[in-house]
Amino acid sequence: MSLKVKLVASLAVLSLILGACGSKEESSSSTKSNTEQKETNKKDESAEKEEISYGDSFKEAVAELEKAKEGKEVDFDKVTKIYEENLKGLVQKRDQELEDNIDQTITTALQAGKDGSLDKVVVKQIFDKLMQKVFYTSMKHEFSEVAENWGKADEVKEEMEEAKEFYGIIQSTVEKRDASYGTSMKDAISAGFDEMEKAIGANDQLGFQLGKQVVDKTLMKTFYLATGALPNGYATKAADKAKEDAEAAKVEQAEGWAFFQAIKSYIMKHSPEEGAFIEKQFDLQSDVKAIDPAAINKAFVRGFAKVAIDEYTESIESWGEDKSVITALEGALFIDVISSDLKTSLGEQGYNGLVENAQAYVDAAKAKDKAAGEKLFNELKASLQSVIDSAK
Repeated sequence: MSLKVKLVASLAVLSLILGACGSKEESSSSTKSNTEQKETNKKDESAEKEEISYGDSFKEAVAELEKAKEGKEVDFDKVTKIYEENLKGLVQKRDQELEDNIDQTITTALQAGKDGSLDKVVVKQIFDKLMQKVFYTSMKHEFSEVAENWGKADEVKEEMEEAKEFYGIIQSTVEKRDASYGTSMKDAISAGFDEMEKAIGANDQLGFQLGKQVVDKTLMKTFYLATGALPNGYATKAADKAKEDAEAAKVEQAEGWAFFQAIKSYIMKHSPEEGAFIEKQFDLQSDVKAIDPAAINKAFVRGFAKVAIDEYTESIESWGEDKSVITALEGALFIDVISSDLKTSLGEQGYNGLVENAQAYVDAAKAKDKAAGEKLFNELKASLQSVIDSAK
């Protein structure tokens, strides 16, 4: 079998797995068995952390895979050993929790890299970016543990430290996007963590939830800027590279696909048509020369605008509750995710007006001023709908 045929065959197999690599991060269950399993997983994770460093293991594996970029031989047995002994357990826990298939995807990719049926640089990107998703969702898992163990000082402190450790592993991705787009996401995330710890000290559960949203949604913005934002997302990079070398462009396509997995569930839940389009564009079986960065960008803009509308709708429906304030902030944060696109779509003045309304709505939700909230809700919804319409 020729290398080209093997590559196509491997991509076909891998694509089937990649297609199944979609999580249900927002699903929840209150069954006793799930609760018991979560408690068991928590104990297992704590025990693992005493023996291994996820960050060190990840860096060591990526450093070995990085050799492929330099045309050097990659010791896939070494990488597989690191993964299976130090990282696989964490991945499987998130797979079980989120109904995902990342372990299977990574295992298949590493084997394909070893036998030469998949480009080694593509393998590196799949491993790197999917592990970043695992660290991101593990951070979120720790946040959930804090909320569940609220009032238990020692446990909450430990879980916050673990959350910060998981974030620390992927912080460089935030810094890269800040450098590319002139944003200050690292500072925003740091402020979010500060707010969470301050809230824990003050026994302020709402404050904790608000700080958590800042961290979470700013990381979602990071992943968006890495994938579909203009002009430095991997959609643009893949399309530009494909004009020169279609095979080499598969690397950028793989990076875009893998980063998208971290935010895919949100898009698919609120805007399935847009999510399916983005997934297909980045799918390794799709023709990389057919990637359309502008269309991907518009799909993201429509998707996140729909998410924001849904958050505001949930907020107005739960008016007077903490949930209303939390979802009000989420709506504002999703507006921030696509801030650069909104400035283009609405103009500077229109964008500033939208941001002012978003802040005023959060203030109204906190004050439980329903009259002001309903007026602002209608204005926000109309503005976001106009963004959706203009991005078609």
